[in-house]
Amino acid sequence: MANQSDKKDISINSSVSLKGIVKAIFKDTVHVQIGGKIITLPKADFMLDKSMN
Repeated sequence: MANQSDKKDISINSSVSLKGIVKAIFKDTVHVQIGGKIITLPKADFMLDKSMN
């Protein structure tokens, strides 16, 4: 039987830091490659200079 003193903590609204390669930036989305996957993120999620819009 597994040791029941092993406790897994889960945090809500925590940050995760990942390094990836920016593959494309479109009007409102950023495409980032992390490993073998390309994910799409809304540009609003990044703290970008508003004068670039």
